[in-house]
Amino acid sequence: MNKKIIPYGRQHITEEDIEAVKEALLSEYLTQGPKIREFEDNFAKYIGCKHAVAVSSGTAALHLSAMALNVRPGDKVIVTPLTFVATANCVRYCGGEVVFADIDPFTYLLDVKSVKKLLESSPKGTYQGIIPVDFAGRAVNLEEFKKLADEYNLWILEDACHAPGGYFFDSNNEKQPCGNGNYADLAIFSFHPVKHIACGEGGMITTNDDNLYKKLLLFRTHGITKNDISYPYENSIEFATGGYKDETEYPEWYMEMQELGYNYRLTDFQAALGNSQLKRADEGLKRRREIAKIYESAFKEKKYILYQPGVVDGHAYHLYVIEVIDRLNLYKYLREKNVFAQIHYIPAHLMPYYRKEGYTEGDLPFAEKYYKHCISLPMFPTLNEEELQYIIKTIDDFYLK
Repeated sequence: MNKKIIPYGRQHITEEDIEAVKEALLSEYLTQGPKIREFEDNFAKYIGCKHAVAVSSGTAALHLSAMALNVRPGDKVIVTPLTFVATANCVRYCGGEVVFADIDPFTYLLDVKSVKKLLESSPKGTYQGIIPVDFAGRAVNLEEFKKLADEYNLWILEDACHAPGGYFFDSNNEKQPCGNGNYADLAIFSFHPVKHIACGEGGMITTNDDNLYKKLLLFRTHGITKNDISYPYENSIEFATGGYKDETEYPEWYMEMQELGYNYRLTDFQAALGNSQLKRADEGLKRRREIAKIYESAFKEKKYILYQPGVVDGHAYHLYVIEVIDRLNLYKYLREKNVFAQIHYIPAHLMPYYRKEGYTEGDLPFAEKYYKHCISLPMFPTLNEEELQYIIKTIDDFYLK
């Protein structure tokens, strides 16, 4: 029996990472220092977008994105049920209404046909936006969703927390990286320890839209700015600036709260860790894809497998999910053998909070069927061959015993 716990995900921290954090801790800055902008610039280059805004978590990234997209009380937004609940909750933070559409049972992604059916069954203007998720690391074909969005005047917020480095091919057979902004108005990423890039906690918002970028910068820091100063109240500027009368010469300490924002900043030492981790992002992605091939080959002909998506071009493999018979007892058996597989996710529409909104079993049959059988196997770059073979053998042993 393996005595060492094998989790479903694990961060990989190197000496280089530690030195990067140490350097930041010994610098003049802990919070709003130069490492943040460096991380933003490097991440934008990696993803292939114009702007990137670093924030304190993936949840913060979702919330600020919903604010920047002007989600208002009563606005209806279409969301996949197969996601961590933060994806839907960001709409509720702004007072909007979440409307869940079903998944494609083969890709596990938000089904464009299900979304189209919702849109066609209501007058134009009923819905304001769509939030698809690159679930497990598989890229949503956003070109298809963009056609719907343009037809119904909707925005798209891509939840790419699982998929830095992932991509899909558009109708011209051109590679479209997750979060590059060519089809979605905004995209968000997470730097939680089990994700591809770890900052402890942290998130990033990417966009090609200059106006949305400016809003995000403002909302990230209490709605306060020293740029774009425009005190709007006549005869009050002298008081506001402490005696300065010339609007072209504001004092160095002067700032304005122009909007109601939040403290969603990333620290400088977290950004330093992110920068160091980003250097190894492609290496980690390559290993994840190697692990996926090993899993696919191992389970290809097994009768206890109901379905496995297998190896997909462009998949970033945050998770490797299989659907199995007797999932509950397999889960228990694996834990007894120190393999801590996980279940991703209880469909969001069946959480008690959203049940109170009227959702119930049977509303989204494909998501619910998936949930009955899914299990996420360990997937992280430092998973070695011995551990991989132990996981595979342990699963085989359960079904053969």
